[in-house]
Amino acid sequence: MDLADLRAAFAGRLLADTDAMAPHLTDWRRKWTGRAIAVAQPDTAAGVAAVVRWCKAQGVAVVPQGGNTGLSGGATPAADGRSLVLSTARLQRIRALDPIGQTITAEAGVTLQQLQDTAREAGRLFPLSLAAQGTCTIGGNLATNAGGVQVLRYGNARDLCLGLEVVTAEGELWDGLRPLRKDNTGYALRDLFIGSEGTLGVVTAAVLKLFPLPAAQVAAFVAVPSPAAALALLAGAQARLASELSAFEMLSETCLQLVLQHVDAARRPLAWPSPWYVLLEVSSAQGEQAATEAIEAVLEAALEAGHASDAALSASLAQFRSLWALREDISEAQGAAGPTIKHDIALPIGRIPEFIERTDAALAQHHPALRLVVFGHLGDGNLHYNLSPPAAGMAREAFTALEAPVNRLVHDMVHALGGSISAEHGLGVLRRDESARYKPAVELRLMQAVKQALDPLNLMNPGKLLGTPIPPNNAPET
Repeated sequence: MDLADLRAAFAGRLLADTDAMAPHLTDWRRKWTGRAIAVAQPDTAAGVAAVVRWCKAQGVAVVPQGGNTGLSGGATPAADGRSLVLSTARLQRIRALDPIGQTITAEAGVTLQQLQDTAREAGRLFPLSLAAQGTCTIGGNLATNAGGVQVLRYGNARDLCLGLEVVTAEGELWDGLRPLRKDNTGYALRDLFIGSEGTLGVVTAAVLKLFPLPAAQVAAFVAVPSPAAALALLAGAQARLASELSAFEMLSETCLQLVLQHVDAARRPLAWPSPWYVLLEVSSAQGEQAATEAIEAVLEAALEAGHASDAALSASLAQFRSLWALREDISEAQGAAGPTIKHDIALPIGRIPEFIERTDAALAQHHPALRLVVFGHLGDGNLHYNLSPPAAGMAREAFTALEAPVNRLVHDMVHALGGSISAEHGLGVLRRDESARYKPAVELRLMQAVKQALDPLNLMNPGKLLGTPIPPNNAPET
């Protein structure tokens, strides 16, 4: 295979040296490492198309990669060394910004932080917010349909996208960069590629929604006795604040203890510990005083009803950031404490207390030594239900051996309560086979039919998201 032909086919960078390729061959969590014939980094969408056409002609699989911050192995090549990593990191142009239409058109390699900053400079808000926003790219965010902390008010990546530019598996460039809020002219092709994890094509640019910058943002860190009380607080906050409620997070005392132990700058914001906490945020167009008064009214009602026992409000930007850090630093703190078993799940919001109660009890019965580290975006039903070894310690091999049975227990409960085993991280290879276990056969067949139609040679990120093909309707299912 002559890489010189590939080098001549596009403008940009081609990495073939082992050391140069290394950062692109291992995932963010360092759980998967693969091999590749090369890493291509085109400068333009036309260059991406040229690379894909070359790969099709050569029968080489394409592994699209953005910032390589995914948590499910979806952007890591296989170990057989037969694929090419196609990095969109050099597609870094902001093509257009329309403050009147409230849209921004950005190439796939623009980082989420850059996108937020550019919007803010124009007096607008791009609300997608993730812990990895300084590194993750908008192309990867769309490929995985990323969520984050403000889904409650603004929705996830799919909800924030109006149009896409995509290189298909044939190497054709589809220009769907239409900044239209209404377009009823056929299939919503945009939605096929969002969340497809690079298995149908490569996102090269997107038209995204912007919003007015809020005049003020106020956060409150609230002690609550239980997840059920947190839901009651959520209902009260939604009734009183409506769309001004921009985030509603829940975390346990175990989570807070981990952050206090492993993050030097962290301080307990309340005088006394509580089994659970809520971090809620109000974004107001009326100014800080109005936001503070609104959130105080919500908290006063919750205290009177017994749904909360104490609260701390941010009175400055520094306090706002420090309260949010207590939530955002949980994953880092848990990682510093040792190995973890992670679950990124979605549930009907009203069933979250039932899920926690029943799953906690099942784990206490079968694996009583494990510590539960439970937190998440309660406002949109996305829970991170994680486990750590006991405080006294456990051999890594023994803890790792528990991952499969614990996953089965947790995911069976999620499925029984009408939830999803992957809320915002994507399936990749991590949850690919488990997802196939829980999805109806007809749903899997429909997904595979789409894959076959758009990528008949199975060259786009093979082995990710979709597992073993489901038999056709007239074939027996064993």
